[in-house]
Amino acid sequence: MKLGVFTVLFSQKSFEDMLDYVAKSGLNTVEIGTGGYPGNAHCPLDELLESEEKRKTYLEAVESRGLSISAFSCHGNPISPDKAFAKESHETLVKTIKLAALMGVPVVNTFSGTAGDHEGAKYPNWPVAPWPNEYGDVLKWQWEEKLIPYWKEIAALAEQHHIKIGLELHGGFLVHTPYTLLKLREATSDAIGANLDPSHMWWQGIEPVGAIKILGKAGALYHFHAKDTFLDQDNINMYGLTDMQPYGKIQTRAWNFRSVGCGHSLQEWSDMMSALRTYGYDYVVSIEHEDPLMSIEEGFQRAVKNLNSILIKDNPTELWWV
Repeated sequence: MKLGVFTVLFSQKSFEDMLDYVAKSGLNTVEIGTGGYPGNAHCPLDELLESEEKRKTYLEAVESRGLSISAFSCHGNPISPDKAFAKESHETLVKTIKLAALMGVPVVNTFSGTAGDHEGAKYPNWPVAPWPNEYGDVLKWQWEEKLIPYWKEIAALAEQHHIKIGLELHGGFLVHTPYTLLKLREATSDAIGANLDPSHMWWQGIEPVGAIKILGKAGALYHFHAKDTFLDQDNINMYGLTDMQPYGKIQTRAWNFRSVGCGHSLQEWSDMMSALRTYGYDYVVSIEHEDPLMSIEEGFQRAVKNLNSILIKDNPTELWWV
């Protein structure tokens, strides 16, 4: 496996300064935002689509530093009832798939999106309980009328361009668990897989090693984010896991994102690395930093240090002792 980073945390740096810093930190790959929620500080999407020369220069800047691009990421909401944002998210996703194909980047990461509760809705609606029955009716409508038709269209485009789509399993979106990912994959295409971030598994009560086993057995694990979560049981007792307090309410939130090793032990992270290898994932572990207690520099370097101590980098040898 290779160690990488989702470079949106270095958006204040220029493209080349960011690459210099990542290479100096000893990483192998970069995951680059192309728009949507992460922004596109390091990827002029339209310029690169229009110019082969600019694409060549861009790749040379990456590869000359001993790096590669693990994925382009454009997390948005392409089925939002906000028509303007849905259009922007869709267009960015389509462009990103096309750019990835042109530049030899195998994975495009994004969100599945969340629709409204009916055709005239103004805001997304994320049902999380089957009763009262209206919630189940809303969820059925969202999947059948919005989610599946949209991702059939995008999956066909991805197949045409030989690109894998890594949907991040993130609360607030219709695909947020291994089950919902596999349900959508079955209804659409094997071009759809997971960008698994264990931090979002923990706060939903899902054991990440178990999620890796489920997705790995299905051949549906396409990318992996390295971000931790600290669960505060006292605050969970008050607010529950679906805590709606702002992320800045660190003292009272039920859970907070943390740098790798600051929410769960390195033994648990090591178990995840072993599970990834065991169940067929041998690609990139991409650091994502959203720790409210640490600076970007400290949180990133803590993750680098901790992951370097547990990452399985080499291919296994033959069982020489058997």
